[in-house]
Amino acid sequence: MTTAERTTAPAAVTGRGGRGRAVEAGSTVRFGPVSRVGLGAAVLWMSLLVLLPLAAVVVASTENGWSGFWDSITGPGASSALRFTIASSLLVCAVNAVMGTLVAFVLVRDTFPGKRLVELIIDVPFALPTIVAGLVMNTLYGTESPIGIVLYGQRAGVVVALMFVTLPFVVRTVQPVLMSMERDVEEAATSLGAGPSTVFRRIVLPTILPAVAAGTALAFARAMGEYGSVVLIGGQLKRTQTSSIFAYNQIQDGNLADAAATATVLLVVAVLVIGGLDLLQRWVARRG
Repeated sequence: MTTAERTTAPAAVTGRGGRGRAVEAGSTVRFGPVSRVGLGAAVLWMSLLVLLPLAAVVVASTENGWSGFWDSITGPGASSALRFTIASSLLVCAVNAVMGTLVAFVLVRDTFPGKRLVELIIDVPFALPTIVAGLVMNTLYGTESPIGIVLYGQRAGVVVALMFVTLPFVVRTVQPVLMSMERDVEEAATSLGAGPSTVFRRIVLPTILPAVAAGTALAFARAMGEYGSVVLIGGQLKRTQTSSIFAYNQIQDGNLADAAATATVLLVVAVLVIGGLDLLQRWVARRG
């Protein structure tokens, strides 16, 4: 069969009753009635839950015009909270990318007493209400810390709280990839004289990097919008005020436009960072 014939050859598509029908290669596959209904329901559901609320926040942020929007996000309180939130979220993501990968590697490749307990503990931040997580942090690192480390009212306390609530994301995205990896290539590289660091850098890391990027993106999104776990340990002080706390305080004071402007900036920054990590993930996947 020639190349042209292969290109235009009809493909068999199985229909009801097992009977096939021919579809020309390259032709447009049309959705059936059930598929169209499902697609419409999915779009409607996503619009009601995500798109419309986000659009409402953006519209509310420009209630006083674009000049009012700019004044809202460049005010002393808003700009300070935004800088602290973005910087702390990036720091938390960097630490999680390294430590989460390390924890996942240990859990998959090593066997040790208490491994099942560690697996259980990692998922605790997922199940724990964020305000309870804040209470835990405040009990351990508050003014009456039982271990003598006081982080109450300090930016380091906010960062530690964010690390706590974002711990599982990288671990749980990297673990399945490590579990599905074949060990043959690693063993072959080791037999040829490659050291553990070389094997990890040249074989393991390129394989798990897309998963690390995905987990880091999830952790960043969680850290950007976190409220409950940081409100107690931060002590409601200006130097430890994240954007979510600032927005809540503005709502309490009746400044809805200022709160919406801050939320819009958080949304834009989160989309840009997550989009960048997604591009990195796709680029690594294309390179194989």
